[in-house]
Amino acid sequence: MRIDSHQHLWVISEGEYPWITPELSPLNKDFEPADFLRASESSKIDGTVLVQSADSYEDTFYMLDIAQNYHFVLGVVGWIPFDKPREAGAALEVFASNDIVKGFRNLTHDYSNLKYNSDDAWILRTEVLETLRLIALKNLSLDYVAVKGSHLTNIVSVAKRIPSLRIVIDHLGKPDIARGEIDEWSSIIGQASRLPNLYLKLSGLNTASNKNWRVSDWKPYFEVAYENFGSDRLLIGSDWPVIEIFDSYERVWKAQVELLDLLSEEEKEKILGLNAVDFYGLKERN
Repeated sequence: MRIDSHQHLWVISEGEYPWITPELSPLNKDFEPADFLRASESSKIDGTVLVQSADSYEDTFYMLDIAQNYHFVLGVVGWIPFDKPREAGAALEVFASNDIVKGFRNLTHDYSNLKYNSDDAWILRTEVLETLRLIALKNLSLDYVAVKGSHLTNIVSVAKRIPSLRIVIDHLGKPDIARGEIDEWSSIIGQASRLPNLYLKLSGLNTASNKNWRVSDWKPYFEVAYENFGSDRLLIGSDWPVIEIFDSYERVWKAQVELLDLLSEEEKEKILGLNAVDFYGLKERN
């Protein structure tokens, strides 16, 4: 079973995606289910987890509509306002009644959104932690985007404070592969791995790399992830269509799978799909 644990869809005319700035112009268009199916066809994906692309209810309801009509979507990671626990609690009651909703995310790294005030520690605010505890009580999960060491350090703190909350760090925590920086990231990944409620996604590495990247550029980072998290707490995902800034789905997915070459078949099966099934509680849909 191959599960793409991290993909997006959006219709530009139906929502606001302020992070799609002019330098990301290839993404400033609609990406709909048919586009994903064409892009991923050769990679033989059995199902996906559809992850929020905007901090809005519109984006989440769009994903829920897609999931209702396209059964390749096995789970949805939606949005509720983490910094407004009353509103978030009410929204959580609505979304938690839908079995396709598996977790939530906020774009805490998007400092074009004034809400975050360039605050690396936004995820540690009292009101945010209150909402995260509500999510844990519903046995739902948190996806988290980190783009710097302080983000990683702060999510480690969240995991310690709320040990019942399952957390997955997207895109290996976005190490700076383009510059070959690994020491600080590696150290924090080691700390994170000691907490059993923290997981890592092997995804989105091409956009952290130089345009002319090779699989060998990624291997040191994968080795750190594997040595610390093993084969039980690593998930694989594409981050499509964001990866199309540089590359095709086929090229990125093939490169990520190549990183698993030296693992046993059992370990490959876990990373390629079984871990996503376990983490999100995915079920086959007919």
